[in-house]
Amino acid sequence: MPFREFDEALIEVARLLSGKTDPALLSRGSEKMKTFLSRVGTSAPRQTGPDGRPKLRWQDDLIAEKIPPESRVLDLGCGDGELLATLIEKKRVNGQGVELSADAVFQCVARGVPVLQTDLDRGLSGFSDHAFDYVILEETLQTLRRPVEVLHEMLRVGRHGLVSFPNFAYWRVRLDLGVRGRMPVTEWLPHRWFDTPNIHLFSLQDFLDWADEENVRIVEGWVLVEGEVRTLGREDNLYAEEALLVIERTGDFVI
Repeated sequence: MPFREFDEALIEVARLLSGKTDPALLSRGSEKMKTFLSRVGTSAPRQTGPDGRPKLRWQDDLIAEKIPPESRVLDLGCGDGELLATLIEKKRVNGQGVELSADAVFQCVARGVPVLQTDLDRGLSGFSDHAFDYVILEETLQTLRRPVEVLHEMLRVGRHGLVSFPNFAYWRVRLDLGVRGRMPVTEWLPHRWFDTPNIHLFSLQDFLDWADEENVRIVEGWVLVEGEVRTLGREDNLYAEEALLVIERTGDFVI
């Protein structure tokens, strides 16, 4: 992991800026800085499956491991239903998917996954309090117009939530935006500014702050760091590309 390079690059940036160098001219810095900047905006390649294709959702195996057999599971933004189909088959869960895309809904039906086609931003009024043991919100939160309301709803209808999202405070993203002055494009954030589905950008620390303010407990957490999965750590707002958190409500939400 190039953390030492990162530290050296920060020192170099600080030296140049302390001399009132225009950030637009940083490309004229030292060769070490040039070499480092040529790598900024890239990240560890996505993990691949047995077929050699990139695994778009590294969290699936962890989620499948953590959900007990015969649980009641709601998957919000379930996509083509692959994860829910696996949970139904291997964990015998009572599963329900929610998805907006018509094409993805058809794929769910083809897999035999129960699915409701609706917009998450309109809420989950069709589900009663604590109707599910686990509610999954995987790689979807940052695409919603009303993310906090959806989080409230998922913890109303579920006893536990499993939430995953990209961390926009990841050091490569910070440096790429701060030094290059362009929206970052990485293996895990492959979209450009004009075609990205991500409309609410936030960091891992932003989410942890929200949880603390809203009486939400972080039960467990994992992060993706340079292509490897590890337990959530104190410095991972800087080092994590993506995060997966298990959350639960401990009191009334702050309105």
